Amino acid sequence: MKVTLPFFLALLLAACGARAQQREASTLAGKVMCGYQGWFTAEGDGADFGWHHWSTDRKAPAEANVRVDLWPDVSELAPGERFATGLKHADGRSAELFSSFQRETVLRHFRWMREYGIDGVFVQRFPTGLRDQRVLRHANTVLDHCREGANREGRTWALMYDLTGLGAGRIAEVREDWRQLRERMRLGEDAAYLRHRGKPLVAVWGVGFGDGRAYTLGECRELVEFLKADGCSVLLGVPAYWRELKGDAAPDPALHDVLRLADVVSPWTVGRFGDDAGVRRHAEKLLAPDLAWCAEARLDYLPVVFPGFSWHNMNRRADAPFDAIPRRGGRFLWSQCVAAKRAGASMLYVAMFDEVDEATAIFKCTADPPDSGDVRFVAEKGLASDHYLRLTGAAARMLRGEIPVTDELPPLK
Repeated sequence: MKVTLPFFLALLLAACGARAQQREASTLAGKVMCGYQGWFTAEGDGADFGWHHWSTDRKAPAEANVRVDLWPDVSELAPGERFATGLKHADGRSAELFSSFQRETVLRHFRWMREYGIDGVFVQRFPTGLRDQRVLRHANTVLDHCREGANREGRTWALMYDLTGLGAGRIAEVREDWRQLRERMRLGEDAAYLRHRGKPLVAVWGVGFGDGRAYTLGECRELVEFLKADGCSVLLGVPAYWRELKGDAAPDPALHDVLRLADVVSPWTVGRFGDDAGVRRHAEKLLAPDLAWCAEARLDYLPVVFPGFSWHNMNRRADAPFDAIPRRGGRFLWSQCVAAKRAGASMLYVAMFDEVDEATAIFKCTADPPDSGDVRFVAEKGLASDHYLRLTGAAARMLRGEIPVTDELPPLK
């Protein structure tokens, strides 16, 4: 599917200064980036995909099928951006959701990034589903929305391939997808696209995990070599215990050989600890030694931080408890940011901007979610819906030395 007009629109916006001064996009250093899933759809949004990621069966979310644990605040969205569900608020109002397929909604998300001082996002792309033309259309549409939003609002962005679920022998499809994006969408060429070490940055997530993935480290190495040969810098998303080759990592020394070909290493820590003691233990046992290993290997290091975790509605199992890792008003997220800064990190990855599925989102979520039967949603009463956007913006200022490093939550602008 050829999509070329939005690229030229992005160039025009960049050339004209767009709406805001462009965030410096020549390096990942000094930046706080978020993951952007962009995978939500709704019936009637034009994507022809039903309620993707909102419900377990793509039908209108209701008590029996809703699959998210956070409820987004849609109060700022225009009527055409809001889609009614089968759930109700306590006052009887219909509970509404958004679609990432809607241009204005994604542009608004990037406006929030600018307003709260968040540098930009890694836009997630899942190769496992791209054989489906509806999935491909949605992914490319969201990609264009993000590019336009980044250029309009002076943010930066980069592509992140998530290899989760990809079958054996299918890494070649990732290479072909990248070729198509470069040729048809001129990916990496607009002013907002993030560069690192002088080259467009591409992230590949899911390398070296020991959870029985069908693709091999050899295939991952071929992908890294392909992207490097195409003139890119490469970021690899790896398991938390990548250095020691234990725990969530495959016990294969070839992982280290693959990492040495890359430019940035980013270990996944979501769910690996859940309280302040765990944060301290992680900083001592993993964060500091990881940074030292990367420094010796001349690799940059991007720590992952997250606000909390809950995936009860998605799984409905006894081993998926509700509010498994409490947010504690932002103290859990802030303690990770401080630990990373004190360990010497120069960049941060916040997981995620919009993932309400596992209650890791930092965008605007309501403390007044639907009130329906036994279905529960994570809601921190008394907190403004933009609390975590403000806190993430403060983390960016703290990382760059613009505000002090303190154990207590900083004043939020």
